[in-house]
Amino acid sequence: MRSFTHARGADTADELWLVEHDPVFTQGVAGRDRHVLDAGDIVVVRTGRGGQVTYHGPGQVVAYPLVDLRRLRIYIKEYVYRLEQAALDVLASYGLTGHRVPGVPGIFVRLDDPSGHQQLRAAAGADDRFAGLGKVAALGIKISNHCAYHGLAFNVAMDLEPFARIHPCGFAGLTTVDLATLGVQASWDDVAQRLGARLSSLLSA
Repeated sequence: MRSFTHARGADTADELWLVEHDPVFTQGVAGRDRHVLDAGDIVVVRTGRGGQVTYHGPGQVVAYPLVDLRRLRIYIKEYVYRLEQAALDVLASYGLTGHRVPGVPGIFVRLDDPSGHQQLRAAAGADDRFAGLGKVAALGIKISNHCAYHGLAFNVAMDLEPFARIHPCGFAGLTTVDLATLGVQASWDDVAQRLGARLSSLLSA
């Protein structure tokens, strides 16, 4: 991704990579070691993206849009919004309702009613922003010369235990879920196709 982004020119076509990683913890540029509680036999890799630590592994669709934001005529805030919207749209296609939490990139679901449309209540404080929520999609990006790389991880049917070895995205006690946990049986290929289609649509000039 880094090599592609640094070598691309004004006319280089955008690309979208959809991958499934072997088990790995990745740390963002500002990632703090204290957020890795017990990596065990899973390697920790430093990356150039923003954000703290997360886990990638089998059963998770990781989407890497390699896009020229200047060509799209959008800024970072709008780009993040569109990545999150793609995840929201995929959840909706399976009958689930996703939510944004202000100030926290990624998409969450209500654990007590994953398909309900009730809006989230405003949290009384930072510590209870995630009460009753599970994170199903994480986001971490890097921008270089107006071009974006890294991207979005969407949990399909994973071994979620490794998330207990870290503070996901730097938040202690944050619950991480996947579609299987939420009662949706979907294949990796089907989720990848849906997510890829939505990202391609939302990130087309």
